[in-house]
Formats: sequence, C-alpha cells, structure tokens
Amino acid sequence: MRKIYLVPTLVGLLTSLSAGPLAAQGAVPKQKAAQAPKAATAAGAAPAAAAPAAAATEAPSAGVDDKTKAIDGFRSAKFGMSEADVRAAMTRDFNAKPDAIKAQDNASELTHSILLSVPELLPNGGTAELSYVFGYKSKSLIQVGAVWSKGTDTAMTPEKLFSNANILRAHFMGEGFKPDSIAVNMPVAGGIVMFRGSDAKDRSVILLLQGTFENKENNQRVLTPTSLLLFYVADAKSPDIFKLPPGQF
Repeated sequence: MRKIYLVPTLVGLLTSLSAGPLAAQGAVPKQKAAQAPKAATAAGAAPAAAAPAAAATEAPSAGVDDKTKAIDGFRSAKFGMSEADVRAAMTRDFNAKPDAIKAQDNASELTHSILLSVPELLPNGGTAELSYVFGYKSKSLIQVGAVWSKGTDTAMTPEKLFSNANILRAHFMGEGFKPDSIAVNMPVAGGIVMFRGSDAKDRSVILLLQGTFENKENNQRVLTPTSLLLFYVADAKSPDIFKLPPGQF
C-alpha cells in the first residue's frame, strides 16, 4: 500500500501561499499533444520527453458571491466525525465493503487514516484513492484527500491528470469561496496549486497537480504531471497532529 502523508503537505502549501490574495498570479497549465509517459509510481517523475506543457497566461479572476462556500467535509463524511461514523458514510457514498477500506497509521504525526479506492470518483477521471485522516488528540475527522496517479490507476496519463485538474478547478472557481482566500495556477515546489480556497471558518480546499518542471525553448516551463491531489482540510494552519512540547529537546 502506498503511504500517504497529507497534513505536512498542506501546512507547507498554506505557508507558501500566505502572502495575500493570489487569484491573478502564476501560470495556467496548458495541455499540448504529447506522448504518454511510461508507467511510474505516484512519487516518481515521468520521462521529460513525454511532458505536456504548462505555459504562462492570465488566470481567471475570482468572482464575489453573496454566500461563502461552507467546507464541512466530503460528501457524507463531515469534519469531527468518529471513525465508525466515517466508515458508515463511506458505505453510503460509495457502497464500500468493509474489507475494501484499509487502515494506515502515521508514525510521525500519530494520526490514523482509512483509505478506499474509488473508480470514477470524477466522471471519466479514472480510479482515485480516498484518504480520511483522524486527528492525534481528537480522534475525529480532520481531513479528506483524493489522489489520482499511476499508483491509483495504471491507465492514468498526463493528459487525464490535466483534464481532471482543469475540471475541478473550474468547478471550485464557481463555488463561492472567500475571494481573498482564492489562489489559482500557483507554481510551487514539485507542481502547481491549481486551486486553493477557504470558507468563513478558514476550512480549506486545495487542488495540487504534482510533477516535475523542465525549462524548454523560450524559457517555457514544462510540467510532467505524475499525480493530482485534492484536499478538504478542517485546519491546515494548525492541524491536529503530534508535536513535541517546547523545551523537551
């Protein structure tokens, strides 16, 4: 089973995107016709020769909605639920069988996760792996993640990852997140934040297209995507994970 450690990733992203409103910054990935790469794991880089391009264009501006989107979890699984309640929600949402739900512990964060592979979580998007993370102290749901990659679906291609990312970004742009929290198309280490938005309680959605960048002709940065990650997180800035108390070391 592929290890998933989501919370530190989110903390790092929130830190790197904390300078202010970012909706009009960054590069919009544009897909060009390209040969699909050879099979690779979720953490591995695809061959450079197979890379679709990410080119700089103007990002769409964020609209101001009367009502701010509320982020309370994912489908029937709500933040604060116990593991038993989340398992019941997964059964309702995906008709999940008990033996299809896998458990995983994070030895450094002392959090607990349950995982489920879901075909066509996004229509025509391929198989994704869902992860539901329970907090160190609260033992309740603090985060839901979805991952699309070669590790979750051997038929996944860079073109499909770009398509999934663009569909989800367009959806979130119309959902009514706080305008000053929205960031789109922001290059970060190892990929592009396709979308980040928060609600009135600072609960966040983050959509991250991961891969490797190369500089091509005319200094064009080309991204070879290897995975697409979607996070729903209750508190990305101060997650419920284990931390050593000050002064112990």
